Formats: sequence, structure tokens, C-alpha cells
Amino acid sequence: MSAPKPRPARPGEAFFSEPLPATDDAGLVFIGRLRSPFAEFDGCPKNRRAALEAGGGGSVEIDRPWREALAGLSVGDHVFCLSWLHGARRDLALQKPRHAETARGTFSLRSPARPNPIGLHLARIIALDPEAGILRLDAIDVVDGTPLLDIKPYFASVDRPAED
Repeated sequence: MSAPKPRPARPGEAFFSEPLPATDDAGLVFIGRLRSPFAEFDGCPKNRRAALEAGGGGSVEIDRPWREALAGLSVGDHVFCLSWLHGARRDLALQKPRHAETARGTFSLRSPARPNPIGLHLARIIALDPEAGILRLDAIDVVDGTPLLDIKPYFASVDRPAED
């Protein structure tokens, strides 16, 4: 799958000042793909709330070798889907979100543009077919066909921050 061309830098954004190292092989494999109604980045919701407001919907397609690892998941469970944001820039130190007046450091944003463009998406399973490797989700905020790296369960007992 070829990566889409990265968007141009916005006014106020800055590239890293040091030369970036060549990418290392982290040994990652794509275990499937995320499906959504969003064909292009510009039309894709920026977060879970916006995806739900846009009507939700989406699914995970797990490739055959990984399907047995779906054992233990159930309809109603919340899961984190980790994706590879294959069309994202990897060279911005400062970014200027469309809604912001000033640029901010990449690590202070949830933008897909980052040195390792790994997406983190929380979703609720609304249907599950382990044999076919399909999880229907309540909403997903990715471009259709985004490669999937992993699925991890959400546990409110340990993942939800304690109230101060």
C-alpha cells in the first residue's frame, strides 16, 4: 500500500532542526486494517467524539493468522486500536492546528504527524465475528484502509484516571 502524499506544512509550523535518522526496522507487522466511511484525510473526524457525531461506524478486519487472538473479546467491550497512520508527516517538530493561533510541539498534540505515526483509537465493539476476523465498531477516526498494528482491551479499573 503506498502512502498518500503528506500535507504541506502550515504557516508557523517547523521541521526538526537536526537531520532525522533513517527509520529502523522495529519488526512491526500489520495484523489487519481499519475500515471507515472516510476516504480522505480532510474529511476524517479528528477524534472519537467527532466520529460519533459524524454517525459513527467502522470496523476492524483482522488478517487470518491473527484471528484466534480475538478470543476473549465480547460485544460491548471497549478496545484500543493501534494503527499505523501511513499518510502522516514524520518531520514536524512544531505544528499549528487549524483551530489554534500558535504552533505547539508535536508531543503536546494528538496530530497524526509525529516521528512514529502510531494512532490510538478507543472504540466499542458492537458486533463480533471471530471466524471472519471482523469487529464492528461504534465509531473510528481514521481514513478507510488504515493499517492496524494491535488491539488492546480498555479496562476502566486501570485505564481510567482516578479523580483528584
